[in-house]
Amino acid sequence: MASLPFSALSLFLSLCVLLVLPAHSLTCTSQKFTNKKLYTNCTDLPVLKSYLHYTYNSSNSSLSVAFIASPVKPDGWTGWGINLNGTGMAAAQVILALKSSKGAPEVKTYNIISYGDIREEKLSFDVWDLHAETNATSGEFTIYASVKLPEKIESFNHIWQVGSAVNNGKPVKHEFAAENKDAKATLELTTAQKTGKSATTTTPAGDNSTGNGTTSSSNATTTDDNSGSYRIKEMNVGFCFAVFVLLASFIIF
Repeated sequence: MASLPFSALSLFLSLCVLLVLPAHSLTCTSQKFTNKKLYTNCTDLPVLKSYLHYTYNSSNSSLSVAFIASPVKPDGWTGWGINLNGTGMAAAQVILALKSSKGAPEVKTYNIISYGDIREEKLSFDVWDLHAETNATSGEFTIYASVKLPEKIESFNHIWQVGSAVNNGKPVKHEFAAENKDAKATLELTTAQKTGKSATTTTPAGDNSTGNGTTSSSNATTTDDNSGSYRIKEMNVGFCFAVFVLLASFIIF
């Protein structure tokens, strides 16, 4: 029996490796926190190189989050917020991390009444465990917070943003490029709970009636250890093993 060239077997093994490896991986799944806290869900947000880690407790309607993003410049700011009455900035209530001379970013809460009326004040919902930190290597700010959501809520609109400067303790306006305008989405809490620890779900929010006239492009991502993609990977492993045994027999004999 003619033997199969060893180079052909090597090529086949390389192709199998490509089949077995996942098609893509989320950046957020490799991120760690200094407080070593674990969140049940995470998502790579579609714009501004931002990431959201979160755990939703339906028993008391609380949401613990860690929002990660880099300010436009080292002396800038980052922010994440919730909009229970709209989809964009207007009517949102936000948590900002601002560059501070004290070392760690200073955390403040703002109520965005309208695009021309932004007030530093207490939010309408309870917020606790509020603090922020800077990654000395990457320059990223991480905002930690726990918030009280309306009972039996299944989803809500959230926004995020980054800015380049802080003036007298106040954030300077961010840029209005397309990605800044698209920094909004709907967080599906019930979907995340059903899919389990590795679930990540975010869908683009609808257009804002008072806002900038743009809608973010589709970037919904859902991963699950029991999803179809993992079942396909298991099938690929079995197929590769069977064909490997067959080809190896050609080389031996």
